[in-house]
Amino acid sequence: MNRLPHIACLTLVLVSLTVAARSEHAMLTDHMHHLRAEGPREWSDFPETPEASQLQLEFDAKPNATAATLRLRQQDIKQQWQVLLNEKELGRLHVDENDMVVYFDVPPGTLVEGKNLLLVKQRGTKLDDVRVGEISLEPRAPNEVLSERTIKVDVRDLDGGQSTPCRITVVGETGALQSVHAMDGVHVAVRPGIIYTSTGQAKIGLPSGRYTIYTGRGFEYSVHKTEIDLTESEGASLLFGIRREVPTNGYVACDTHVHTRTHSGHGDATVQERMITLAGEGIELPIATDHNVHIDHEPFARELNVRQYFTPVIGNEVTTRTGHFNIFPVVAGSNMPDYKSEVWQTTLDNIFATPGAKVAILNHARDVHGGTTPFGPKHFNDAVGENLDDWHMGFNAMEVINSGATQTDVMQLFRDWMALLNRGHTVTPVGSSDSHDVARHFVGQGRIYIRCDDRDPGNIDVEQAVNNFLQGRVMVSYGLLAEMKVNQRYGPGELARVVGDEVAVDLRVLGPHWTKADKIMLFANGQLVREEAIANVIGDRLPTGVLWADRWTIPRPQHDVHLVAIATGPGIKELYWRTAKPYQPDTPDPTTRTVGCSGAIWLDVDGDGKRTSAHDYARRVLEDAPTDTAKMLHVLKSYDSAVARQVAHGLSISGAPVSTIQDTMLNEAAPATRQGFTQYMNAWRRNAIARAGE
Repeated sequence: MNRLPHIACLTLVLVSLTVAARSEHAMLTDHMHHLRAEGPREWSDFPETPEASQLQLEFDAKPNATAATLRLRQQDIKQQWQVLLNEKELGRLHVDENDMVVYFDVPPGTLVEGKNLLLVKQRGTKLDDVRVGEISLEPRAPNEVLSERTIKVDVRDLDGGQSTPCRITVVGETGALQSVHAMDGVHVAVRPGIIYTSTGQAKIGLPSGRYTIYTGRGFEYSVHKTEIDLTESEGASLLFGIRREVPTNGYVACDTHVHTRTHSGHGDATVQERMITLAGEGIELPIATDHNVHIDHEPFARELNVRQYFTPVIGNEVTTRTGHFNIFPVVAGSNMPDYKSEVWQTTLDNIFATPGAKVAILNHARDVHGGTTPFGPKHFNDAVGENLDDWHMGFNAMEVINSGATQTDVMQLFRDWMALLNRGHTVTPVGSSDSHDVARHFVGQGRIYIRCDDRDPGNIDVEQAVNNFLQGRVMVSYGLLAEMKVNQRYGPGELARVVGDEVAVDLRVLGPHWTKADKIMLFANGQLVREEAIANVIGDRLPTGVLWADRWTIPRPQHDVHLVAIATGPGIKELYWRTAKPYQPDTPDPTTRTVGCSGAIWLDVDGDGKRTSAHDYARRVLEDAPTDTAKMLHVLKSYDSAVARQVAHGLSISGAPVSTIQDTMLNEAAPATRQGFTQYMNAWRRNAIARAGE
């Protein structure tokens, strides 16, 4: 085991800090301390060597006859960290990577005469680089400390003038989320620095100080920022205005991966809080996907008086040892599909036997769950979209972005999805949040837009939405949208008739004023055919919510292909919509990216009125020239690298030696053929290495 070359604990001795008097404030440490229990550095934005594995602070005090408060700032907490005072646990740091100031109750009698010891330490030894510091003691109860000042907030939709559900974010002078005392009742969901309100109104207690307050309502809306000084005044009444900026008319905002602690047993959002956060993030079609249980959010939405803001759908995350599948819509009262099988054929047969269920989404396919990574190299050849163990690929959608479990390489799952299309599978790309929390990985950050009448969010036509979802009439969003139309007529999920020698591709990158895009890419059969850097120039004459727009012209392909547009941009650091670091990182690089993706548009080049995949073309090539190498290479000159990859795979599974595929076959090959065969062989090697380690 890798042991750290640092001291076991950092002990600071502070002299004569007495906290008995009601007016005194005792600072135990005024700076931040880097801690790590053991192991190598988790993230490159932390030093190689931490200060210590735990933090100990010794200080003098007098016994507290009444409740006191411990104030603490924390950063990048991913595992469980205990806070103990004189060997009594005050609580645990919030499992949340965001920078925040939190408060712990110090019960009467916890402090003792003379020496006292505060200890912050990790439970367990899982890798976790954290910073903890700026710790002080207050001789008052937490509610008193957090209620020195009071603000009343009213957030209104500028287009209608009415108060609107929203998220309120409170940031202190140091740039950290500031814990608050919510003085309202059931219509708010509160975490440190975050208040969701279903009415647009909230009464909030704060310590004396200066704050920046942000209000918004998810991806489609503007963010209103206000700075306030509460050092002198007793409080303030604040009126905020936000409006929808991103033009998504005709599309329904859907999150297909929504959990609660109430029904999944982990995370921190109760089902009642979830109703408030759904309204506050502007999700119009939420799918309830608690683990191995069908949950109907209808009664909870009515209980919280938010039913008019969204149409809830019953679903289920069918959670097996070999993969997780989100399914919907499910008829109320239906039996659970069997989730104990490790065989995908059995699992998917049971899923589609569930009354009402039409959609089965393969979730987070590059993550390890139950010891299995479905699209890892042990099981999946990502060059050709092929499962190496003959698992039944009968799902009809897959997550390409999961904002609660992002990838180090933001493009990885998009490439996997396009490989499945090349293999001939009909699979819809999905963006989701996988949210179990109120604020850490919040609902609706990753989402999917489905072509559907969205004029009345409380009465979405679920059947229409599901049918369009299955046809791929969608766009995926994680801070951006990539909108595409072919020949001024055809959109995602449609088969475009190709006439003439060129194809016109109209592209727009959409987003609110607080996101940026820096690249737009166009793929044909998963191969990049054009990309362009996007300069975010202030003053560009573009409509609100449009970050970039252009018409590209590409040559008519030689055969049917699918087109996909993907826009990317820098991750968001601001705490009102911070993009999370990778969930199971491949490197210590903490860089994050935003992304928007169109659904696929198929080009019907051969005019037969149907989609012909790269796998279909490869099968024809192999049937026409099964043993004639020269003829095969000649025929492949008319095809792209995606078809070549499928041909290489066909040769491999038919028993052709790898050396033959890589060397002999490539001497006279066209550039696209060489590229395709090389891509296949690189994937084949990754598979061989992974499977050799079994």
